[in-house]
Amino acid sequence: MTDSKLIDANVIISSDAPGGDELMFCHSILTQIGLPRSEVKGREFQHSFGAAWLSVQAGFLDEGTGPVSQPVPYGATARLALTCISTLALRYKTREIDIGRSAAEFLHMLGYDLQGHRYRMLRKQIHALAACRLQLGFQGRTFNSLPVQQFEAWHPRTHGATSRWPGLLVLSEPFYAELLEHGVPLDGRALAALKGSALALDIYTWLAYRLHRIQGGPVAIPWAALMGQFAHQPQGLHAKETFRRGFLHGLHKVQMVYPKAKVEPFDGGLALHASPPPVAKLKGGSNE
Repeated sequence: MTDSKLIDANVIISSDAPGGDELMFCHSILTQIGLPRSEVKGREFQHSFGAAWLSVQAGFLDEGTGPVSQPVPYGATARLALTCISTLALRYKTREIDIGRSAAEFLHMLGYDLQGHRYRMLRKQIHALAACRLQLGFQGRTFNSLPVQQFEAWHPRTHGATSRWPGLLVLSEPFYAELLEHGVPLDGRALAALKGSALALDIYTWLAYRLHRIQGGPVAIPWAALMGQFAHQPQGLHAKETFRRGFLHGLHKVQMVYPKAKVEPFDGGLALHASPPPVAKLKGGSNE
């Protein structure tokens, strides 16, 4: 997204709190450790940071002629699709998620245009999410789940056949229960503005979870710790500097759409100051 569009998003977000369909949710552990940002070579992705860890294992999906191996879900599309599904579950308090009458409608929910490559990536990532096994751990507690219990494969339009969009997706009971207990509210307008960058989405959700929990003075986080959290596969002699530049570029975008976030880079890392969350504390709930 160009700076002019980020500026437009900044003006809107600064003027009004999110409401209605603009309020979205993400699982709290996924705000600290995100899905892989690029395609995974292999059948499993593992990452840990501090007391939290994540394991995503690729699965199989019946696409009409038997089991088909699916990849590990990755990238911005997978993040937004899982966030949208989680949001619909919490918004309507149900495991049976209406994901729209068509792929175009679901892409619109994610804030994407309707170019052909968007459909292809959405199909790849929603099938990967529907097939994967997810394990989340924090401070001695492990959660194991197939997030999606039921999903009918999406068959795009082919010669002589019409497209078949599933329309309905059923979350597993354990994953739904986790969302009810650990959902972090986010501003959907910010997610839409950051949809072109998986790293920027990760930084935004992390700050949305982290900043309002700070008590007292600022918290200094060195670059080495940030790399441990956000750099899934640092490589090369200049990996630290490459990561730092990329992170600061993503942080600039995030601060445009999370204007209340008080974050200051310094030579050794980042200084985080106590800040209001992007979504004010919900009545009868929490900001996890």
